[in-house]
Amino acid sequence: MDKKSIIGIVLIFAILVVFSIINQPSKEEIEAQKRRQDSIALVEAEKAKLLQQQLEQQQQQQAIAENTNTLSDTLSTEQQSAQYASQYGVFGVVASGTEEFYTLENNLMKITFSNKGGRIYSVELKNYQTHDSLPLMLFDGPETQFSLNFFAQNRSIQTNQLFFKPVGNKKEIVVSGPNVKIGSEGRNKFNKENPGGKETMTFRMEVNPGSFIEYSYTLEYNSFLVDFDVKMQGMNSYIAANQSYLNFNLNYNVPRQERISKFGEDNYTNITYKFFEDEVDNLAKNKSDEEDLTTRVKWIGFKQLFFSSILISNESFPNAQVSQTKTEDDPKYLANFNADIALAYDGKPNEEIGMQFFFGPNHYQTLKQYDLNLESQVYLGYPVVREVNRFVIIPIFNFLRKYIDNFGIIILLLTIFIKTVLFPFTYKSYMSQAKMRVLKPEIDELNAKYSADKAMEKQQATMALYKKAGVNPMGGCLPMLLQFPILIAMFFFFPTSIELRQESFLWATDLSTYDSILNLPFEIPFYGAHVSLFCLLMTATTIVSTSLNQSSMNSSGMPGMKSMMYLMPIMFLFILNSYSSGLSYYYFLANLITIGQTYLIRSFVDEDKIRTQLMANKKKPVKKSKFQARLEEMAKQRGMQPPKKK
Repeated sequence: MDKKSIIGIVLIFAILVVFSIINQPSKEEIEAQKRRQDSIALVEAEKAKLLQQQLEQQQQQQAIAENTNTLSDTLSTEQQSAQYASQYGVFGVVASGTEEFYTLENNLMKITFSNKGGRIYSVELKNYQTHDSLPLMLFDGPETQFSLNFFAQNRSIQTNQLFFKPVGNKKEIVVSGPNVKIGSEGRNKFNKENPGGKETMTFRMEVNPGSFIEYSYTLEYNSFLVDFDVKMQGMNSYIAANQSYLNFNLNYNVPRQERISKFGEDNYTNITYKFFEDEVDNLAKNKSDEEDLTTRVKWIGFKQLFFSSILISNESFPNAQVSQTKTEDDPKYLANFNADIALAYDGKPNEEIGMQFFFGPNHYQTLKQYDLNLESQVYLGYPVVREVNRFVIIPIFNFLRKYIDNFGIIILLLTIFIKTVLFPFTYKSYMSQAKMRVLKPEIDELNAKYSADKAMEKQQATMALYKKAGVNPMGGCLPMLLQFPILIAMFFFFPTSIELRQESFLWATDLSTYDSILNLPFEIPFYGAHVSLFCLLMTATTIVSTSLNQSSMNSSGMPGMKSMMYLMPIMFLFILNSYSSGLSYYYFLANLITIGQTYLIRSFVDEDKIRTQLMANKKKPVKKSKFQARLEEMAKQRGMQPPKKK
């Protein structure tokens, strides 16, 4: 470092020393600065103290608010209890609660209960599904009404608004038993030979110690029946003494199980009922309807095409009101069913009312086993036709089911059996037509001999010709009339047979409803918006069969009959397009067999030989019937002479 640099650093240092001495504060300034700092510290301390006080005040206010809310809740609960007591009287103690669900099930069904009302909330049939492969629920949801209604302490009480408590601590109960073979589901005979378990779920609504209403539901293994017992203890102190009946209300929207079809489930959904020791009756099938049942009733059924919910009294219901409100083309619901049912009430300290529910399929043999006329839920047609189904078709069908699983083959064998049994009548009808046909030349002569204004003489001459030749003009009609009840019986049997439900064969996915090979983008009036192949095949074979019959019939006296016979298959094409594909398949098979039988008979029937025989008969004296001989004998005894032959 040189001399000039050292002198510069010394001078800068000297200037800084002098500057710091000159600017050093005085004693007064130092004391003033100290007082200022002390004031700032004091302000900060006061500020912190104020914040602490504010925080404590907020905490106190929050605590006061919480105490106030607690008091308010207490007052609100007391007010609510007072309101319930005012509205329900002694039943106000069970007017509040939290809804919970419980289940009771066996191998056939699962029943869900709600503690609100102690009611059945839903019923699921385990072995079945809806048409769109969903669990099959007979009814489901909060809209279901299941309530015992009465007057107590001048108040209207409805138990579906009140809360029951389950007796026991199980929320899910499963009834167990042995394996059930196919075809024995719900059958009493199987259950007697292979007994299973039995379980009960009970709900109690207690208004005072020893005073309660209790619902008990008992379910056996492999059974569609649910015992429903209502027990009332000590309720005579509250229920109005002038009541001879309690009202039980059952109401629910009927869920759709099958696809929309005006000839299927939509047409068979209605309320049915059986009068005590009397006949079964029902509301209208295809419209909304209602009825006051003023006499005793044994059971009331909420019926669909293939399933039913039926309430059965152990004794009888004194009276009831039933109503149904049908819906139109609703994809979810078919109708609303409602039943207001009177339950006898004697006003005793302890009373029990015994009932049963049937939740299950409309299977004829299953329903018949209860001896309650429940099998009427399966509609088998008019009285004469019904007997054909009961004693002929159903037994044969059930016999074939024991050995064959394919329902298409079962229908084929059933058709062959029926057509074989009826073959003698078919043969007799054909022979009668053949005799009429070989007499056509003589009939034509009579038509030429008698003019149109002598219709009576022509008819008498024709009948005389038939009588001489030994031909019965009704011989071809009577065998057909004998077959007609079976034809109509099938019309009712196939659409209502649950055995065919969701059973497939060839292109038909469900033999209980129509098969569709083509869905149309529009709807044809009276036909529908689909094309049924089985129906088309039935129509085609019916036309062929009609053509064969027309060629073998003498219809010269009925010129319009030929056109009518060809028009009928077209009419049935429109009618049966939306019916059960099993029915169309049966008619198709029956037509094929009829065509085969016609060709078979033609192959060994010699019409020339028949004509020779008839001409020989004409030469023989006409044998008088016993009735005619008796009349002539009576005339002789009175002195009358028979007319001379010309």
